[in-house]
Amino acid sequence: MGSIAIEPIREDHVESFRQALDIVARERKYLIFLEAPSVEQMRAFVLDNIAAGHPHRVAVAGGEVVGWCDIRRLARDAQAHCGVLGMGVIPGYRDRGLGRKLILSALEAAKHAGLRRVELHAHADNTRAIALYEKVGFLHEGIARDAVRIDGRYIDSVLMAKIFD
Repeated sequence: MGSIAIEPIREDHVESFRQALDIVARERKYLIFLEAPSVEQMRAFVLDNIAAGHPHRVAVAGGEVVGWCDIRRLARDAQAHCGVLGMGVIPGYRDRGLGRKLILSALEAAKHAGLRRVELHAHADNTRAIALYEKVGFLHEGIARDAVRIDGRYIDSVLMAKIFD
């Protein structure tokens, strides 16, 4: 697999990050994206994450983003202690501990950013991701039935959260 660096996202990662997100989205199994947003939308998202101090880590191999984990703080004052996690790893880099390294790095940054709660939604049939989230301390909070529809198939969404003490 070679050397893989886990690092905060930078503007020069935008196109590679978009490509990685697009690869995972087009699998139509793990994300609510079915394809990546435009480069301009991705640039705006990344620059906002950087400017706002939202934890956003990328795994970089050979100069290309092969995985990511971002945690976006909620906008309302009463929920500003909460963040929502999104992540993905492209095929060929899965099942090697990379997701765990990404999420642990992003969670540490979230703690330092003053977040108390990090939540996420996982497709109920994504047992590999759910197992990872459980291993790093996320607890199940509920099920949103038929919350996602991909190619005419409805999928339940599992709400999980981790609270920093």
